[in-house]
Amino acid sequence: MSAVPAEEHVPPPEDAVPLLNIANVLTGIRIALVPFFLAALLAADGHDVRWRLGAFLLFAVAAITDRFDGELARKRGLVTSFGKIADPIADKALMGAALIGLSILAVLPWWVTVVIMGREVGVTLLRFWVIRIGVIPASRGGKAKTLVQTFAIGLFVLPLTELMPAVAGAVDGVRWAFMIAALVLTVVTGADYVHRAFRLRNAALQ
Repeated sequence: MSAVPAEEHVPPPEDAVPLLNIANVLTGIRIALVPFFLAALLAADGHDVRWRLGAFLLFAVAAITDRFDGELARKRGLVTSFGKIADPIADKALMGAALIGLSILAVLPWWVTVVIMGREVGVTLLRFWVIRIGVIPASRGGKAKTLVQTFAIGLFVLPLTELMPAVAGAVDGVRWAFMIAALVLTVVTGADYVHRAFRLRNAALQ
């Protein structure tokens, strides 16, 4: 007698998934936190340690929701069209607000903000360019870029030099080391995405 194959879990169609679910709620929370984070970051011209610590806390909470909303959506079959659109918007809003805010405060040079945001905007435009042909999955490098980028930005948001003035030089060196690593990953993974997008486009035209 042949064994009966185990029933495979088939995720429900997107139109059958309720819009109000835990994954979308987390994404919505991340979007809602962005203006409060930016306000705390810019409060007192960025010189008040308490406001900066508050901004870091909001940034950390928002970053944690980014870690879990997509994972919950995939594991629990909660993928929705809203989530597909809102999740990357929430990510870019948080990172963009942090970078622009830090540059306004002269904590981070504007060229760093331009490089990182330019890459994100460019990749978004490429996604729209190939969206009718296929989807380019996130690479390991892309995931590493997001992790290192988030950590590096968090180090700049956190007022470490004010909290530890005796080792301010060493602290500044550490956070710049992470930011340089984030910039390298940003450029390399951006170039890889361009290559894969053109390869997908060319394959579709053949």
